[in-house]
Amino acid sequence: MLRRLDKIRFRGHKRDDFLDLAESPNASDTECGDEIPLKVPRTSPRDSEELRDPAGPGTLIMAAGVQDFNRTEFDRLNEIKGHLEIALLEKHFLQEELRKLREETNSEMLRQELDRERQRRMELEQKVQEVLKARTEEQTAQPPPKGQTQATNGADRRSQGLSSRAQKWFYEKFGAYVEDFRFQPEESTVEAEEPLSARRLTENMRRLKRGAKPVTNFVKNLSALSDWYSVYTSAIAFTVYMNAVWHGWAIPLFLFLAILRLSLNYLIARGWRIQWSIVPEVSEAVEPPKEDLTVSEKFQLVLDVAQKAQNLFGKMADILEKIKNLFMWVQPEITQKLYVALWAAFLASCFFPYRLVGLAVGLYAGIKFFLIDFIFKRCPRLRAKYDTPYIIWKSLPTDPQLKERSSAAVSRRLQTTSSRSCVSSVPAGLGKEEDAGRFHSTKKGNFHEIFNLTENERPLAVCENGWRCCLINRDRKMPTDYIRNGVLYVTENYLCFESSKSGSSKRNKVIKLMDITDIQKYKVLSVLPGSGMGIAVSTPSTQKPLVFGAMVHRDEAFETIFSQYVKITSAAASGGDS
Repeated sequence: MLRRLDKIRFRGHKRDDFLDLAESPNASDTECGDEIPLKVPRTSPRDSEELRDPAGPGTLIMAAGVQDFNRTEFDRLNEIKGHLEIALLEKHFLQEELRKLREETNSEMLRQELDRERQRRMELEQKVQEVLKARTEEQTAQPPPKGQTQATNGADRRSQGLSSRAQKWFYEKFGAYVEDFRFQPEESTVEAEEPLSARRLTENMRRLKRGAKPVTNFVKNLSALSDWYSVYTSAIAFTVYMNAVWHGWAIPLFLFLAILRLSLNYLIARGWRIQWSIVPEVSEAVEPPKEDLTVSEKFQLVLDVAQKAQNLFGKMADILEKIKNLFMWVQPEITQKLYVALWAAFLASCFFPYRLVGLAVGLYAGIKFFLIDFIFKRCPRLRAKYDTPYIIWKSLPTDPQLKERSSAAVSRRLQTTSSRSCVSSVPAGLGKEEDAGRFHSTKKGNFHEIFNLTENERPLAVCENGWRCCLINRDRKMPTDYIRNGVLYVTENYLCFESSKSGSSKRNKVIKLMDITDIQKYKVLSVLPGSGMGIAVSTPSTQKPLVFGAMVHRDEAFETIFSQYVKITSAAASGGDS
C-alpha cells in the first residue's frame, strides 16, 4: 500500500509547485487541517509498567517508532489528498477555459474564410502569370528582316505605336468595367445554423412583433376609418378621397400621402414628437429579461413562444391555402364568380376609356370602404347575406378542411355499408339496445366477457373506443404492477380499465362508480409545467388513489366520469329518500 501511495505521490509535480492547502478555495478545516487526531494503541497496565521500567528501554523505542510511523502515514495521506484537490481544481479550470475557447472560436467560419482566401490567391497568381507571359512574348518578338525598306519600318512602328497607345488608353478608361464582366465560379456558402435556445427564440419573436408593428398600426388606422371611429376624421377623408377620384387625382393623392408620411418619419428620427394615428397607441409593458430561470420556467417559456409561432404560422398558412384553392378551382362555384368578374373587367377595359374605368372603380372603392363596410359591420346578418367578398373568403376551404371533408365522406360511406350489413345479420327479435350491448367488443373480445359484467353494461357513446392511458397503482411495489398501459372505458355503472398486455383478466381493473369516494384532476410529474394529464380516483379498497395518467383527452374523460358519477349518486339518493 505504501509503495502504491509513493508512486501516486511522485507521478505529479513537486510539492513546491502547488498552492498551499490552507489557501486552496475548496479546502476545509476538517480535510486540510494539520491537527488530525492520531489513533494511539491501547496499553495494558502491564505494558505501562514495562514502559516505566528503566530496565526495558526497547519498548519505549518501539512505541516512539510506531508513533513516528503513524505520523508519517497521516502526513502522506494529507499530502496525497492535497494533490488530488489541486488536480481537480486544475481540471475544472482547464474545462472552463476549453469551453470559453470553443465558444469564442468558430472553426466552420474560419474554414470558409480560408477557402475564400485560397481561391483569391489562385486567381491573383493566374493573373500575374498571364501578365508575365504577355511581357515575355513582347520581349521575345523577332525583329523585322534587314531587307525591308525604311518606309515600311517606319509605317510598322507607327501602326504598332498607335495600336499600343489605343489599347493602353482603352484599358485605362474601360479596363475596370471589362474586369467586372469576367465570369467567375459561384461561391457556395453554407450558412451555419444556430442551435435552439429559449432566449434566442424569445428575442426573435419580439423582433418579429416590433417589425410588424407599423403594418399592424396601418391596418388598425384603416379599419378605424372604415368604422368611423372618429367621425370628423372619417368624414374629411371621405370628402377628400371622393373629390380626388372625381377630378382624376387619386394617384397623385396617394403619392402625396406617401411623401408626407416619409417626411414625418424624418422629423421623428430627428427627435420631433409627432403622433399621427387615429387609434391611440397602447404602450405595452416590457418584461425585463430573466437570467436565472429554472428548468420548468425555461420549458414553459419555450412552450409559450412555440404556441405564438404556431398560431402565427397557422394564420399565414390559412391565407395562402385559401388563395391557392381559389385559383385552383377547388370549389368551382366560388372560382366561377371570380372568372366572370375578370372577364367583365377585361371587356370593360377594351371598350371603355381608362379614365371612365378608373373613375368607376375609385367611386365604388370609396363607397364600399366608407359606407357599405360600415353598414355590414354593424349588421352581421346583412353581411352574411349580401357581402359577396366576405362570403367568398369565409367559404374558401383550407387544405386541412379539405382532408377532413374527404375523410368524413369516406367514414360515412363505411358507416352506411356496415350498418346495412349489421341490420341484415341481426335477428329480428332483438332491439337496438340489446343489439348494441351484445355486439360491442374490444380488441381482445366482447366487452362484458372481458370485465365479467352483464350484457347490458357497455361503454358510453363518448368513449366507445376508450381513452388510452396508463394506470398507476401506488399500493403495488413491483414495476410491472405499478404502471400498466391500457384503455379506459366508462359505462353506466362502472369504470373499466383494460390492460394492453396479453394475459389473464387479473390485470384489468373494474371500479364501481358508487364506490368512488373522490375524483379529481391530477398532475403526475410536478416538474413539468401545466395542470397535468391525469385523473386520480379514490376508493375504500385502496390506501392510495389510483391514477390514470398520460391521457390526451383528460378533460373530456373527467367530465364524462364526473357527470356519470353525479347521475348515479343523485339517483341513489332520490331512491333512498323515497
